[in-house]
Amino acid sequence: MQLLRRATALLLIVSVTAVLGACQSVSYSDSELIEAALKAKPQSLETYVLGPGDAVSVSVWRNPDLSTETTIRPDGKLSSPLVGDLLAAGLSPEQLATAIEDRLSVYLKEPKVSVIVRNSNSYEFTNRVRITGAVNNPQSIPYKEGVTILDLVLSAGGMTDFAKGGSAILYRQFQQQTVVIPVDLEAIMNGGDIRANYRLLPGDVVTVPEKVL
Repeated sequence: MQLLRRATALLLIVSVTAVLGACQSVSYSDSELIEAALKAKPQSLETYVLGPGDAVSVSVWRNPDLSTETTIRPDGKLSSPLVGDLLAAGLSPEQLATAIEDRLSVYLKEPKVSVIVRNSNSYEFTNRVRITGAVNNPQSIPYKEGVTILDLVLSAGGMTDFAKGGSAILYRQFQQQTVVIPVDLEAIMNGGDIRANYRLLPGDVVTVPEKVL
């Protein structure tokens, strides 16, 4: 899935850091939402998903005055004549074109819109997985299909002596929201329980809190 794009991921990392620094308790997402998010699959490589920083060309057939070239803002939105602000991050170019057509249909009869990506600046940022908190080497690595939470923890040099591995968290963007998923790293690494060794998706962030002394 989708997993949200560059600004969403950046805001997610900032919020995760704030929670860890404040040692606050975290509220997990609804169990049904967690189950659905864990069943999500990576976006097809054939389907490009728009994100902040992407430059796009919006063409409205027979209405050149409504056609424009614009860049998706950090909040995930873009601006277009008559359409105003519209959320673009997380959509494919085809989905964005349909959303713009829906807005323009108030003013035009059966508008035809095409969206072309001129510069894809968000891909490098979002096509990664990250681990933060009480690990020996917090890092961001390029996403590879099939990579798991355990793979990510090991790539970070394992947990520190102060890690509270039983309370780790996986943050995943799904259906344009952040899903907060509990992960028991102690059970995975010390108990051999692989049920929670979830496969990761692009944009996933794993955090490992420290023990409260």
